[in-house]
Amino acid sequence: MSLADSDRELVVEELGREPTPAEAALFENLWSEHCAYRSSRPLLSAFDSEGERVVVGPGDDAAVVALPDPKTGESGDTYVTLGIESHNHPSYVDPFDGAATGVGGIVRDTLSMGAYPIALADSLYFGEFDREHSRYLLEGVVEGISHYGNCIGVPTVAGSVDFHPDYEGNPLVNVACVGLTDEERLVTAVAQEPGNKLVLVGNATGRDGLGGASFASEDLAEDAETEDRPAVQVGDPYAEKLLIEANEVLVEESLVESARDLGAAGLGGASSELVAKGGLGAEIELERVHQREPNMNALEILLAESQERMCYEVEPGNVDRVREIAERFDLGCSVIGEVTDGNYTCTFNGDTVVDVDAEFLGEGAPMNDLPAEEPTQPETDLPDADLEEVFETVVSSPNTASKRWVYRQYDHEVGVRTSVGPGDDAAIVAIREAETGLAISSGAAPNWTSTAPYEGARAIALENATNVAAKGATPLAAVDCLNGGNPEKPDVYGGFTAIVDGLAEMCAELSTPVVGGNVSLYNDSVAGPIPPTPTLALVGTKAGYDAPPLSVEPEGTLLLAGDRGLEDDEFRLGGSEFLAQFDGSDRFPALPEEPAALVETVADVANAGSTLAVHDVSHGGLAVALAEMITETAGLEVTVPVDDPTGALFHEQPGRALIQTDDPDAVREAFDGVAPIRELGTATADGRLTVRDADGELFGVDAAAVADWRAIIERELR
Repeated sequence: MSLADSDRELVVEELGREPTPAEAALFENLWSEHCAYRSSRPLLSAFDSEGERVVVGPGDDAAVVALPDPKTGESGDTYVTLGIESHNHPSYVDPFDGAATGVGGIVRDTLSMGAYPIALADSLYFGEFDREHSRYLLEGVVEGISHYGNCIGVPTVAGSVDFHPDYEGNPLVNVACVGLTDEERLVTAVAQEPGNKLVLVGNATGRDGLGGASFASEDLAEDAETEDRPAVQVGDPYAEKLLIEANEVLVEESLVESARDLGAAGLGGASSELVAKGGLGAEIELERVHQREPNMNALEILLAESQERMCYEVEPGNVDRVREIAERFDLGCSVIGEVTDGNYTCTFNGDTVVDVDAEFLGEGAPMNDLPAEEPTQPETDLPDADLEEVFETVVSSPNTASKRWVYRQYDHEVGVRTSVGPGDDAAIVAIREAETGLAISSGAAPNWTSTAPYEGARAIALENATNVAAKGATPLAAVDCLNGGNPEKPDVYGGFTAIVDGLAEMCAELSTPVVGGNVSLYNDSVAGPIPPTPTLALVGTKAGYDAPPLSVEPEGTLLLAGDRGLEDDEFRLGGSEFLAQFDGSDRFPALPEEPAALVETVADVANAGSTLAVHDVSHGGLAVALAEMITETAGLEVTVPVDDPTGALFHEQPGRALIQTDDPDAVREAFDGVAPIRELGTATADGRLTVRDADGELFGVDAAAVADWRAIIERELR
């Protein structure tokens, strides 16, 4: 990939001359889709990113949100940072290093805000599970995430794994990170003062990852796994752990004026963006950068994406102390230049190789005006299938099956904050500094958004909000990773536009500001484009750290809240795992009329003393949710008194929750006027799920059989 002719003309007009090779490469990378969001930025204004809790919104390395005081509800002085990134193309070319360095990058985004990383969430998307190549990618990606996260001591507590045929040629690896900071520790990526020094701390610079930003801004070629390997960075988690601890000391001693991690476009990207945000410039001497390879030229030093590096703005009087701390943690340290009030300039051995206006470099890329075809929903074509066969097939599908094989490889308890770990509707980490439980949910639903991008994206936002509500938490804020195919294709761009609008609309309805995010386009290959995939990482808060379990107790009444289909006896099965497995099609289900009130009520009921268990109903429908709730010592007897039990059991309308309670009248009263509530049955002590309709038993299964069906991933990959 090289600088497009139209872009080169703009650069020549601005500079009044031809760009140098280093300048041309800088513009190529910083004006790429990956960095400049040329096709998506015009759409992102749809998101509401403001709110009384929002301290730092979109545009920085990570967002910052104030936690509410659990006693008063007012914003407290404890902050969490939220960030999310994609490492999709690198993870196809080199699954281990691609995924590992995705973790490293989002953790450094957290560090640059003056925060300490406390939790990770990964959302992963692969081709069909029965394909050998999909399993190869899955195993490599999970190994990379677990290796890096475990080595740096940051728990991976939440996430999702989805399989869909359209990811076969281009998997997605989306990683979110939550950090902890406060007002005094807060750092931003806005340069503060001319005369301050720019200090590079961390690993030495090599040639790995050259052109990574531009590589991420084009379709994957058939030979990408071999030809594009040099564009993939190689991570060193042990160096990252040292960097985490060194950064903590630098922040505690107030030695950092501003910071930026070195990610896309390497030193050139980080340093130019840092000064551009402050309306300033820089003078950088590239030969002063500590290097690990001989004879590196200016362009390589400027654009290499070697990992585990941070760029700090430091007052001159504090430089020696920064160097001492770096040496204490066995990290390299280079004073590479200083902040100025002029252009962004780089010299190499006395020769000027870059001399441009930093703001033009960072913000001058023209936006794309692309045609978009509005998506259409499919016609109804429902398969005729045996109900017991459908139940076993859907429960044992890799999409709805247990993801224990994945998350058991992650250390989700390191840091001793994890109260509810992976495998539940949402994780909870203890923010003891604020006496607050922070619930975390992350994921998307490719079946939903491939069927109906707009409606599916609305559903994804509601689904993540219901997940945290099921643990008794109220949504606080979210970040998104918007993944799409080649935006130059009108149908692809139409689907992408729809997921942006749908996600933005539902988050606004839920009063959940989208405070940051990432866009990844050109996820296209010879196999075709990916489904439009809006990963949402959403956090909520609650007083304390306890939550109702997902599994039922041996006694109590089971209620279903929020199911519009049961109320009307009319079900839409579009986007369901049932139709994906049995080759059918249908329109997407209608969502609850009052989603915000529904989520709030679910959270209130989850915190009630009479509540025994709560479980969100989503992928796989009611049947899968019921199967997930039973154990060897606690079963369920339920009745679905409708004419269409298949529709009732397998439609996937989000915004539903199963609630086991000792006080069903109190739950009905709580949902009165908010959402429909239906009593399904009672718990038993026999560890068996029995499902009936008005005419008698439809099917029954014990917990051991369910566990065996749901263990398909672990069984196939052991």
